[in-house]
Amino acid sequence: MSLSIPISHLALRRMTNDPAFQVDTAQRVKRLPPYLFGKINKRIYEKRTAGDDVIELGMGNPTDPPQDLVIEKLTEAAQDPRNHRYSKSNGIASLRREVGAKYFKKYGVRIDPESEAIVCLGSKEGFSHMCLALMGPGDTAVVPAPYFPVHVYAVALAGANAISLDVSNSDKFLSDIAYTCETLYPKPKLLILCYPHNPSAVVVEQAFYDEVVKLAKRYNLMVISDFAYADVAFDGYKPPSFLASEGAIDVGVEFTTMSKGYNMAGWRVGFCCGNREMIQALATIKGYYDYGMFQAIQIAAIMALRHTDAAVEQQSLIYQSRRDALCDGLSRLGWQDARPKAGMFVWQPIPEPWRSRMSTMDFAMMLLEEGNVAVSPGSGFGPAGEGFLRMSLVENEARLRQAVRQIRACLKEAEGKYNEVEGAAFAPAAVESQS
Repeated sequence: MSLSIPISHLALRRMTNDPAFQVDTAQRVKRLPPYLFGKINKRIYEKRTAGDDVIELGMGNPTDPPQDLVIEKLTEAAQDPRNHRYSKSNGIASLRREVGAKYFKKYGVRIDPESEAIVCLGSKEGFSHMCLALMGPGDTAVVPAPYFPVHVYAVALAGANAISLDVSNSDKFLSDIAYTCETLYPKPKLLILCYPHNPSAVVVEQAFYDEVVKLAKRYNLMVISDFAYADVAFDGYKPPSFLASEGAIDVGVEFTTMSKGYNMAGWRVGFCCGNREMIQALATIKGYYDYGMFQAIQIAAIMALRHTDAAVEQQSLIYQSRRDALCDGLSRLGWQDARPKAGMFVWQPIPEPWRSRMSTMDFAMMLLEEGNVAVSPGSGFGPAGEGFLRMSLVENEARLRQAVRQIRACLKEAEGKYNEVEGAAFAPAAVESQS
């Protein structure tokens, strides 16, 4: 006995893939390039599915948990039925006040929590929506190069254009900004900064921001400071806040996050503070797009900001030990010591002869395929990243040392194969010359 099941017209069309129906995506989507890390992520998944133990040094995805008291507060707040209703899109007042308190205690900056602070669903969401609020067709933003992808593509999704300037030398970067504002017409509308810089780990002092404020006022340039790694610094270095420079609040805003130092990446808790007109523009966009963050998470975030300063400092020490374990190991392999002063990444130049032999993407794929070590190829952060790898510090010290051993074995084997190929290429010519 057979059972006949009717197939709907929709299902039939999907099965036959009717060529008469064309999906024409928006121009803003068509402007986006292929996701460069997609190939690596797909291969990591395939290898892990096959049982391979891949050491993941590509994504800065914290592996350490938040403090127990923060999780306990989340559990308690989730038991309150009132916290399951829609929340305010700009965040509850108590959380915004706590953010203001942190800015005053840590940087000496006074923030009005009512008009100069807003809560975001992670700083990445806030940054993207701020670009949507400020930029449009014909507008231009200046971004650092190499660039964290969202700094360019959030601008593109807003319909605007991005000009990337080399960030490796801070004085030259400032000079290049001024030159771009002098020579480009219409002038850039927005300057995007990111210190400690992702991916290159470049850091600055407060005097740098003082000069940025002067440039912004001279050229009527709005500023967004992406301060995602504010809480992760080493060897006594203290990352400065853009908002601590005199007049900064007149020209820009700063995004911070609880993803890094507080180990709350999946919670998606971010903040934007600064210029009230820019904050209001972001609030307007968010009012149309979301109903705010789950209130229980916001209540737990208050506890984290209020009571876990010592734990955040300890987390920096943990990352510092991991940095040393990775950089010491790579130095023993003969690689350049690229020890960062802050952030969760080592921006590592690829050593010769590999840098001359193959592209950064090919080198990264070789480490993944033959060494089971996943890294981010620098070319994923724009042309300025070619020749570099970004290696995260989220794994523990033992895993990082194991990663170095696997990289060493991978390159030793690859060198042997390369020499065999080179030898085979020259052998016939050598025989012919002797005959």
